[in-house]
Amino acid sequence: MATQHISSAPRTPAPSRPYPMASPGYGKRTMPDQHPRTAADFTLLPARERQIAGFIEQLPDGAAMDVKSLAKQLPLYGQQAVGSALKALSTAGYLRRVRCLVGEPGQVRWVFRTFWSRTARDNEWWAATEASLTSAPAPPVPLAAPAPPAPAALQPVPPALVATPAPEPAPPALAGSQAAPTAPAAPTLPQQRTPAIPAPDAPSPAYLALARLGRIDSRLALSAADCAALEARAAEWLARGVDTDYLTQALVAGLPERVSSPVGLVRRRLTDKIPPHAPAAPTPPAPDAPVHRVMLECTRCGTPGRPEALPDGLCRPCRTPGQDTAPVIPADRPGEQDVRTLAAGLRDLLKSP
Repeated sequence: MATQHISSAPRTPAPSRPYPMASPGYGKRTMPDQHPRTAADFTLLPARERQIAGFIEQLPDGAAMDVKSLAKQLPLYGQQAVGSALKALSTAGYLRRVRCLVGEPGQVRWVFRTFWSRTARDNEWWAATEASLTSAPAPPVPLAAPAPPAPAALQPVPPALVATPAPEPAPPALAGSQAAPTAPAAPTLPQQRTPAIPAPDAPSPAYLALARLGRIDSRLALSAADCAALEARAAEWLARGVDTDYLTQALVAGLPERVSSPVGLVRRRLTDKIPPHAPAAPTPPAPDAPVHRVMLECTRCGTPGRPEALPDGLCRPCRTPGQDTAPVIPADRPGEQDVRTLAAGLRDLLKSP
């Protein structure tokens, strides 16, 4: 019979089940600029929230942060308890759920992320960092060092490129000989500068509209001095988004039969009938601009909204007190025996003629 050898070495523990990871671009994201880890982290939270916060702190970035995945890994708490704990952690400033719109031109998709901060933050901090709640930029790819140039193959030097001795200089000319006389250079005259003639200023559209009033209706004939005096008032109309046709029609409409002072009437109408400011049309985004938007969502129900509409990461219905408490049974609710007695009495009433 074989002898069984019992080893005193402990057995290797069974590997724990790996935590499920979210799809690429989703899941947990850890915020930067946090305090170092200490044993006092999450000590001010209740026991349930403290345990769930410690579990989330140990999860890697990209881990699934939905209630169902967390409840599967926490056997002590169900989905309802985990959802209530996440709501409490959002109120305490530890997490925010964010919906990001990403994609290439022509391909747009939403990704849902949970941003986690070991250090509790207030609503102002989360609102200020909303624009930066995006994926971290990819690390720059190091440039490869340029390869050294390959050595050129040794080739025989052609005879034409072989250095040859320079020819000896010719003997100097005789002392009696003289060089040919050269023509004197012509003196350089400085370039004459012609004075620039200023171009006459073109009349403004407001001035032209006032000058056209007399041609539209002779009762509003204005002189050049009158048009210059009223030009600033007419320019205010054009600055509010109206054109010159609208300006002239507003000035000549409903004129009296006799106008004694055209300049006075036009000045009065320019002041009293000035139009309101037209709202500026929104500038459409450039077609090549990347689509990028970040929107917070309620930690409890997932309703999207701006940071100012979701204080503590919760919408208004989820912030209402009493959402997580069990329904209270009224004290005067009838018991089971009372219900049966009442039902028997109703049956007797139905049987009676």
